Amino acid sequence: MNLQFSAKEVQDLFVAWLALGLAFAIFFERSVNGLLQEGIVLPLVVSLLTAGVAFLLHELAHKVVAVRFDQVAEFRADYSMLFVAIMSAVVGFLFAAPGAVHHRGYLTEREHGLIAFAGPVMNLVLAVVFVPVLVVGAGGGSGLITEIGAKGIIINLFLAAFNLIPFGSLDGRTVVGWSKVVWVVSFVVSAGLAILAYILLFANGLGF
Repeated sequence: MNLQFSAKEVQDLFVAWLALGLAFAIFFERSVNGLLQEGIVLPLVVSLLTAGVAFLLHELAHKVVAVRFDQVAEFRADYSMLFVAIMSAVVGFLFAAPGAVHHRGYLTEREHGLIAFAGPVMNLVLAVVFVPVLVVGAGGGSGLITEIGAKGIIINLFLAAFNLIPFGSLDGRTVVGWSKVVWVVSFVVSAGLAILAYILLFANGLGF
């Protein structure tokens, strides 16, 4: 597998990562003023390590699988939507559509479905990765590590479930077109885990 990144793609990935980190930092702190009062560096770092990584690896998973199927694939940031993400966070809600991996070449329905499915699967894997981070933070009394673990879990589970919604350009629409069974199982699991994580983490104020 020949996985290559153009200078433009690296730039777009980096800008999207920073913009989403800033948007989520503002959203988590409830406002720009809240972010400035808390100090921008630490909330930004937490958001880059949780939301930023979640989005970044989601898109890279699409690219890796696409290249595995001999596609020419590159991520392109949507700069106007990155601006919308930051502005929406400023006014109190968050809408993030940072861009997408574009690929070209012949694909079977199964291959197309697997490329789309790779993103949500990556987010489910990342949610699992953040579980020991949460455990270590909570067990060691570290509020910062606990926050990173908790946010990493809930953000990745939410992204997995959200992207599996079979609507518009979301991954779920392509996955349904490939396999309804795979879609039902993955959506139920990711949505169920997201709700459970919300109850256990948000409701108990862990990391938020």
